[in-house]
Amino acid sequence: MSARTKARKRALDILFQSDVRGDALPTVLAAEAKRAANEPAREASWLYAREIVDGVIDNQGEIDELITTYSKDWSLARMPAVDRALLRIGVWEIVYNDEVPTAVAIDEAVELAKEFSTDESGAFVHGVLARISRAG
Repeated sequence: MSARTKARKRALDILFQSDVRGDALPTVLAAEAKRAANEPAREASWLYAREIVDGVIDNQGEIDELITTYSKDWSLARMPAVDRALLRIGVWEIVYNDEVPTAVAIDEAVELAKEFSTDESGAFVHGVLARISRAG
């Protein structure tokens, strides 16, 4: 598994934890940063995970607006928390990170949805991210 794939999983954990527990995203990120400081072997994945989460924090309004616009009759509140987090990661990578090809961002989000969410989540995440990428 690549460092970026591991980083996406870490970012997913942080976003999911914040969402489910109702804790502020910067607070959850700070707690994870403390833990990461004691895990030098995982530094490569931590750096990109932090970049993702910082990007989501900085652009959450725009990211959530895109998700809401292109999710076809699904409100953010109605989505499973894992899907919401994965869509935020995917949108950030597609819209705000030029280093990641769009196809890679979509594929990674879909694979994580298949692994961690519902049976329908892979197709749902793919559809939303594909619509956003075509619109951009």
